[in-house]
Amino acid sequence: MTARLAHIWRHPIKGIGSEACQSVELSPEGAVEGDRAWAFLNDAAEDTDAWQPRRNFLQVASGPRLAAVSARTNGSLIDLSHPDRPPLALDPVSGGPELSAWLGDLWPDNRPGPARLVRAPRQGMTDMDFPSVSIGNLASLRELSKAAGQEIDMRRFRINLWLDGLDPWAERDLLDGDITLGSARLIPVEPIGRCRAPDANPATGERDVAMLKLLGDHWSTRDFGVYFKVATPGTVSVGDPLS
Repeated sequence: MTARLAHIWRHPIKGIGSEACQSVELSPEGAVEGDRAWAFLNDAAEDTDAWQPRRNFLQVASGPRLAAVSARTNGSLIDLSHPDRPPLALDPVSGGPELSAWLGDLWPDNRPGPARLVRAPRQGMTDMDFPSVSIGNLASLRELSKAAGQEIDMRRFRINLWLDGLDPWAERDLLDGDITLGSARLIPVEPIGRCRAPDANPATGERDVAMLKLLGDHWSTRDFGVYFKVATPGTVSVGDPLS
């Protein structure tokens, strides 16, 4: 079976909403265009639009209820939804205070609170300090679901590109060389080390799986997924074969 691109996800606001896509543009400077294009600084962080580490933002690892936010890019707006909130059509340029009010107690009060919604640098406000594309393997996700005794939603991992047709854990072998999807060529970087964010169920916003323990007990790792950089820009679409 030829491995193909099965799902594409981007996250217009870091940690706040996942958006399914049929195609996206990849570039060396911007990685997945539109992914983590905005991020909500917390009030313990430096007040700058420059790249900063994950801990300086509102994000799922610290606020699991954020996992249940869905997003959809609608022109210049970002439409947000959550099971416990009315829909919000957000203008990210001016809507930081509106988003803060909408989030309310979705963000825990024992964490530094929301300070400013910032426009990310061109690379996006990803967890890595370089323009990164994250890739996952649906076969590995199925093995993880078997070990957990429940279906593990792919959105837990906030991965950009999901492949189907590989053997379980074969995504690690992709790090041996360049790959091509659509008209884009990508070069390997490293496995993705995990934090507590995938503990949270995107359907409920509740932590219901100890993901690091699950990975450690069954596979002696904290890694899930792999990072790539974009070498040749291009468009990738659901259904594209992997080569």
